[in-house]
Amino acid sequence: MANLGVYPVFDLGFKIGTKGRASTEQEMAVIKDMETFSPSIDGNVEEWTPMDTEGWVRRLMTGKGFSIALNGKRHVGDPGNDYVAALAWKSGLQCSSKAAIVFPDGDKLEFDCIVNITTPFGGDSTNVSGLELELQSDGKPNYVPAVP
Repeated sequence: MANLGVYPVFDLGFKIGTKGRASTEQEMAVIKDMETFSPSIDGNVEEWTPMDTEGWVRRLMTGKGFSIALNGKRHVGDPGNDYVAALAWKSGLQCSSKAAIVFPDGDKLEFDCIVNITTPFGGDSTNVSGLELELQSDGKPNYVPAVP
């Protein structure tokens, strides 16, 4: 099939370091049974109104951060799912990890992150137990364009 320039979200390759920041490439794993992947970027914008702009505001992007919300099912026995679920009961540097996203065109985003588990399990009595988390960027990510 021809490349139409669009892609389904499931074509994103996503992994987390199961040994925290010290994870090697072999210790990067998919978090099995995630159903939604929702990134958001937060920008810090400084603004000022100098006399020479006649009341018009000037702005400059002075900082950025991003987060990725992941929602899915708790899958006991999966290395990625088990790793993040266990972080619900930890704090400090134990919640620091690294992650990577590979886009369908081959571009890659690598970043350090804080893993914030918001729902380690639960749901309605007839549901499959859920797992919800947020990966919050920690420092500047590394964006690597695909090699043509």
